[in-house]
Amino acid sequence: MTQRIAAPAAEPLTLAEARDFLRLDQTDGDALVAALIAAARQMVESATGRALMAQDWRVTRDAWPPGGIFPLPVAPVSAIIDARVRAADGSEILVPEGALRLIADRAPALIEVDGPAVPRPGVARGGITIDIRAGYGGTAADVPPDLVQAVRLVLAHLHEHRDAPGDTARLPATVAALVAPYRLVRL
Repeated sequence: MTQRIAAPAAEPLTLAEARDFLRLDQTDGDALVAALIAAARQMVESATGRALMAQDWRVTRDAWPPGGIFPLPVAPVSAIIDARVRAADGSEILVPEGALRLIADRAPALIEVDGPAVPRPGVARGGITIDIRAGYGGTAADVPPDLVQAVRLVLAHLHEHRDAPGDTARLPATVAALVAPYRLVRL
């Protein structure tokens, strides 16, 4: 299981940039535009499997992988924040530093487990939790420009069709083309 535990502190577009792109002069709709920026970022992240802005995620596993390596479900990953194993009595044991190695120069990133150094979970389900930091960085300048453009286009699409019924969640073809090189492929 994977869940976001800390949302990004910033978005890839500022409110002013979004207003300019949407050609909005008035500020009375700023709350809606801010919500649409976040929704657009999340749609691009969902389409690619990548975190655009720095954010923290928790990966929960039942057991350590037999081969010692497992792929992370989000990219890019910059750090392992911490890792814990739940004992049979419910207490948590910190995984020693150095027992997990992040291989971050690929997508998806991998975690390599030093088998003898990691404690074994004492429960059958969800006994291992690993917190990671994912995302291109903390500022919009860290995000690839074509992904920022995809966020702009999704924002415009959502703004234009905010009252329309039908399939407004489908990404426009231009957005699909922009995000295609970034999609994480799972085999």
